[in-house]
Amino acid sequence: MKRSFLLSTLAVLTLLVAVTVPAYAQATRTWVSGVGDDANPCSRTAPCKTFAGAISKTAPSGEINVLDPGGFGAVTITKSITISSEGFEAGVLVSGTNGIIVNVPNATDVVVLRGLDIEGLGTGLSGVTVLTGGTVYVEKCTINHFTTSGINFTPSVAGSQLTVTDSIIRNNGGTTGQAVLINATAAVKGNFDNVRIENNNSGLRVLNAGAVVSVKNSVAAANTNAGFATGSGSLTLEHSAATGNGTGVVCGGGAVRMGNNNITLNGTQVSVVVAGTCFAFKNNDIDPPAAGLTQLTPQ
Repeated sequence: MKRSFLLSTLAVLTLLVAVTVPAYAQATRTWVSGVGDDANPCSRTAPCKTFAGAISKTAPSGEINVLDPGGFGAVTITKSITISSEGFEAGVLVSGTNGIIVNVPNATDVVVLRGLDIEGLGTGLSGVTVLTGGTVYVEKCTINHFTTSGINFTPSVAGSQLTVTDSIIRNNGGTTGQAVLINATAAVKGNFDNVRIENNNSGLRVLNAGAVVSVKNSVAAANTNAGFATGSGSLTLEHSAATGNGTGVVCGGGAVRMGNNNITLNGTQVSVVVAGTCFAFKNNDIDPPAAGLTQLTPQ
């Protein structure tokens, strides 16, 4: 009888302990705050402190939102997710390492980075690094002071995509790197619209044969070397400007197609290497005119 009573008491105590231990299921929407705590469930009323703390509590295809200004730290992303800040300073401040690593397995895994201020302090490696696969959107972001690349897009899964809109990528690349590197080992796509690429060692570089990249309504200015360059792959440049760079556009391999652009005040306006082809269509303002361009008949 006494043994039965002890067992019953033990069972009740075990149940009470289980009830009092917090167990947080992954939520489709979580929150971070400059005054949050990663021990919290990352809810609206009990936000987390960092993106790394929130991501483990956010369900695949969910969203991390920023409640108020703060520095939310580096993060590695391994699933579809959105990290979004609308109207608040959302800092990712790193030194000697990468800011955001995207390492999702499939080209169909969607990652959205919106409204982030990604700062490398002159010692950070890359602001955003994309490995393996993914469809990655960088929207309304500033990426600054990284030594290797502002964005390093090097996936190995065919069909992966990078889309950058309404963003500033500046002061990156040290003495050998660039603002954006597209150097995947598979067929990928890149899309850039309303992007400013300024004061980097080099601007946008496309180096893999399977890349198809489009740039519209964008500016590459004051980059030490090329504003836009290919070593392979395909680059279409429309309604954009390359000014104040070492070289405006380098056609170093693959094909570059240019229409309705302003390419002026560079050390060299357009450089066409033997392995590269530059096509000019529609109206380009290139001053002085560049040798080696193939003029296409307007459609």
